[in-house]
Amino acid sequence: MDIEGYAKRGIRKNDSDLEDKLTARILEVKNTNPEHARKLAQATITEAKATLVLKGDVLEPTVSGVTMGEFGVGSRGLGDFYTHEKIAEVIGKTKAVVDTTHLDDSGVVKSDGGEYVILTVDGMHSRLSDYSFLAGFHVARAALRDVYVMGARPVAMLSDIHVADDGDVGKVFDHIAGITAVADLSGIPLITGSTLRIGGDMVIGERMTGGVGAVGVSTDLTSREQTQVGDVILMTEGAGGGTISTTALYYEMHDIVDETINIKFLEACEKLLDSGLVKYIHAMTDVTNGGIRGDAKEISRTAGVKLIFEEKEMRKLVNPRVLEMLESLEIDYLGVSLDALLIIAPEEYAEDIMKTVRSADVDISVIGKVVEGTGAEVIIDGEARDFTPRFRESAYTPIKKMIGDENPRDFEEMKKAIDRAALNAIEKKRRVVEMVRRK
Repeated sequence: MDIEGYAKRGIRKNDSDLEDKLTARILEVKNTNPEHARKLAQATITEAKATLVLKGDVLEPTVSGVTMGEFGVGSRGLGDFYTHEKIAEVIGKTKAVVDTTHLDDSGVVKSDGGEYVILTVDGMHSRLSDYSFLAGFHVARAALRDVYVMGARPVAMLSDIHVADDGDVGKVFDHIAGITAVADLSGIPLITGSTLRIGGDMVIGERMTGGVGAVGVSTDLTSREQTQVGDVILMTEGAGGGTISTTALYYEMHDIVDETINIKFLEACEKLLDSGLVKYIHAMTDVTNGGIRGDAKEISRTAGVKLIFEEKEMRKLVNPRVLEMLESLEIDYLGVSLDALLIIAPEEYAEDIMKTVRSADVDISVIGKVVEGTGAEVIIDGEARDFTPRFRESAYTPIKKMIGDENPRDFEEMKKAIDRAALNAIEKKRRVVEMVRRK
C-alpha cells in the first residue's frame, strides 16, 4: 500500500478524517501499536503536504490525464505498443545501431573494436511477487533470451530488486537464487545489482518488484528491420514462463508451473551460435507477452512487410499440457507469452536451422512466410483471418478476464492525450538541457 499516495489523495479531497483513516490502514498492514501508527500517519501527511504542489521543469510532473491501467500500459496490447512508440520519441534518435525506435528486444551499440555490444533489461512478472524464486528464474531467462535473439552471446547479468517495507528479507535471497539457478544452468554469471525497499517507508506491505539486465557481444547482428519479403518464419516449441506460471497459479493448476522450468530456448540459441548459422538469419525474437500477435505487429511495422502464419503449425509447437490448460480456460494461446523462439530467415537456410535446433532436443517447424504488404494474417482451417493484437494481451487470470481485452470506447481520445504528454516531456527535456548547458 502506498501510504504517501493515500495521503495526497485525501488532502486533495479535503478529507477531514484523513489522519484517522490512514492510521487505520497502517494498522491493517503493519504489526505495530496505535500510537506509532498515528505518528507515522501524521508524518506522512506532513510530507505529502510539503510536496503536493511543485513548480518548475525539474519538479513539476508531466501529466496526460490517462492512467497506466486505462491505456493498458504493460499489458502488451495496442495501448502498450503505442506507449512504447512514444517512449522512443521522447528518447529521440541516438547513435546506436539499434535503439528504441526499432522496437527490438535489445539495444545495440558498436564498440571501438568493431564488436556489437547488446544491452537489455526485463522486469519480473508483477503477479509473481509472492513466488520470488519463480520470478527470479523467469526474469533472468527472459533477459538472456533478449540478448540471444539479437544474434549475440550473453556474457553477464545484473539484477535490481525492490521489496516493500514489510516484506521478508528471505524474499531477496529466494529471488537471487532463482536468477542464479539460470546462471548456473547457462554459465552466464550474475555479477552485480541493487537491493532496495519500494518507496522506502512510504510503501507498506510485502509486494516485490524488480528486473534483470543482461549484456552480450557479437560480430553479427539480427534485428527485426532486416526481415525481408520471401523469408520464412520458423518457431521452436514453447511452454511459457512467467505468464503461464501466473495462469497456472491463479487457476489452481499448480503442477503446470513445472512445465515452464527449462532453458530450452537458451540451449537452442547456443547451438545456432556455435553452428555459424546466425549470420544467415535476418531476425529473431522471443514470443513473450502479447504473444505472436504482438510480435507480428511490431515486426511488420519495423520492417515494412506482411507476415502470414499457419495456425495449425503453431499449435503443434505449444507444450501439450500448457495448451490444454489455456484452451480449457478459453485463453487465446496466440495472444500470450509462449517463450518460444521465432526465427525469420531465407528459405534456403530453413532446413539447416531446424536441424541445428533439433540437435539441442528442441522441436521447431516452419510456421509462416513474409510477403509484400503490411500487417499480419493467420490461416485457420484454410481461411485467412486478421492477426492484429487486441487492446490487451489475452486475459490469463480471473482479474484480467474481468477487465477484458477490448478497446475502450475513448481510445482515440486517450491517444491524443498521450501524444500531448509525450510532446510536453520532449519540450521539458529540451529546456532543461539548455539550462544546464548555460551554467
